[in-house]
Amino acid sequence: MEIISNPTLGEIKRAARALIDGHLVAFPTETVYGLGADAANEKAVSRIYSAKGRPTDHPLIVHISSINELDKWAIDIPEYAIKLARDFWPGPMTLILKRSDLAKDFITGGQNNIGLRVPDQSVALALLSEFEILGGFGIAAPSANRFGAVSPTTADAVEDELDKFLVGEDLILDDGPSFVGVESTIIESTKDYPIVLRPGAVTNEMIIRTVGFEIPLNLEKNETRVSGLLGFHYSPRARIILDLFPNSGDGFIAMANFSTPPGAIRLSAPKTIEEFAKDLYLALRNGDKQGLNFIFVLLPSGGGLAIAIRDRLEKAAKKFK
Repeated sequence: MEIISNPTLGEIKRAARALIDGHLVAFPTETVYGLGADAANEKAVSRIYSAKGRPTDHPLIVHISSINELDKWAIDIPEYAIKLARDFWPGPMTLILKRSDLAKDFITGGQNNIGLRVPDQSVALALLSEFEILGGFGIAAPSANRFGAVSPTTADAVEDELDKFLVGEDLILDDGPSFVGVESTIIESTKDYPIVLRPGAVTNEMIIRTVGFEIPLNLEKNETRVSGLLGFHYSPRARIILDLFPNSGDGFIAMANFSTPPGAIRLSAPKTIEEFAKDLYLALRNGDKQGLNFIFVLLPSGGGLAIAIRDRLEKAAKKFK
């Protein structure tokens, strides 16, 4: 396994060839780093599941280079989904659509739908373009971490998570920290209306403005399996305690206007919601590196991206419940 920092176009072409040849390539996106494989290569995709320790019925998101590749993977695409793709791709949004014959069970977890997105990150887009030039159709790329753990937002975090599982011609492309910091919004788009299955930086308000009508928010009866919907997820080794203040020796994450209690270890003091999201996973990993047993987090209030932050932290806190 090799780490390539600030990859040149030649090195990106080499990574695309590695994917075509069946190897794994971890690469940056604007949300988190993904662990990529040729989405049409069952053997390569099986290595993603093995490296992550991920259940094989848990579907993978396929990354494509542009909206023009959409109909290779999906059929019966609703008009509102086209509107969403036009407005938010490239960007932190995944659409769940009815799958085409190209999308096999080993990608979809045996479901009749497929998750697709176009990332908004220069290295990721260049990698996808070079991969398609070589004859590829899409790159399957869940977050590059062990299943259920904190997603990586830097190449160092990918190495920490997966070093022992990446071998030989596998690569990690390092292009600095992800600038959004939480995973993409996932939108169920196989019905007459969109349903947000996982909140993210593309918010309900943004979706409503694009589609022109209200969208349902109750997810309790949804049967579609997608990333991040299990009982607990995004979990560091430390126990996450929400909306309480820490004791001496405990980790603490809160907006900058909250002062640090005496003896607590401040892991992050963001001034904005965007900064909170970008720094969150790095802060949780930092707490683990310091061997903390508890990390206390004051949840941010409000809508928009704050909803996604609360979603991730509430799932992380369920690990010990």
